[in-house]
Amino acid sequence: MTINLDRIVEHDFTDDCAACRAQEIAELAIVPAAAGLEAHHGLPQYSLALFGAAALLGVLLEEGVERGEIEATLGRVLDEIEQHIAEDKLMGGPTQGSA
Repeated sequence: MTINLDRIVEHDFTDDCAACRAQEIAELAIVPAAAGLEAHHGLPQYSLALFGAAALLGVLLEEGVERGEIEATLGRVLDEIEQHIAEDKLMGGPTQGSA
């Protein structure tokens, strides 16, 4: 099985955009859950964000996706996130919630 990371992260401007849906699930469910688990278990803030993300990316490595491809794709996603953060600041602040 070949994993096409471009297909996963590129927005297709439809109601069923996989990138938008995955991003929304992460923001609405995964990020708050990680913050709650950190607090409940006395872990440092952002520890699950870092190690959880790394573990999930490790699954891609196990599936044979090259590290360089993962790093390049992650860079694109982080660039997009930074752009959204900058836009949010211009519009009056970040969205609710943090992890």
